[in-house]
Amino acid sequence: MTDRPLRLLLVDDHPVVRRGLRAMFDERAEMEVVAEAADGREALAVLAGTAVDVVLMDLRMGGGMDGADATRAIGELPDAPPVLVLTTYDSDADILAAVEAGAAGYMLKDAPPDRLCEAVSAAARGETALSPGVAARLVGRLRTPRTALSPRETEILHLLARGLSNRALSRELFVSEATVKTHLGHIYDKLGVDNRTAAISVAMERGILRPR
Repeated sequence: MTDRPLRLLLVDDHPVVRRGLRAMFDERAEMEVVAEAADGREALAVLAGTAVDVVLMDLRMGGGMDGADATRAIGELPDAPPVLVLTTYDSDADILAAVEAGAAGYMLKDAPPDRLCEAVSAAARGETALSPGVAARLVGRLRTPRTALSPRETEILHLLARGLSNRALSRELFVSEATVKTHLGHIYDKLGVDNRTAAISVAMERGILRPR
């Protein structure tokens, strides 16, 4: 690593957030924000013409390529820079999506400035950087692995959240009510619950369902 500052790309759809991050990094002689982007697609365009050491990536960005897809796409570039996810969301689904996409780290936006800068430096060195809460959730998930819901079961969960009855689910999915009950039983088993309300609550907690 040379003595030049680490070159950072900020990817976030909120200009105020980017402005605040830029101001924070501007106070650090060892770091320099060289570019900004409002979504993943714009970030890829920036990387086509700008040398970057670390990308700070938000996860959920309205109206454009989201953070997980962008992280995956960046990882396929020649000499891809490490991507450090910086977000307000810490659900299991968000964390796993980022890790599976190849993120070098996962930090929350309420992290202290010094901790965030340490994470940026760690990512630049090829190390993994996780906020304490995120690390604890990953360890807990590894200790108590959960069976993933199938796409069909996830679809049924979304319909449950809309308040559909078994009969309405049957009509919507073109299956019998007995088949609907079988699917619900599998969903309840996988989520560790025994009723619709609890299933929706746990799915929201894990990020399988998101508030509208």
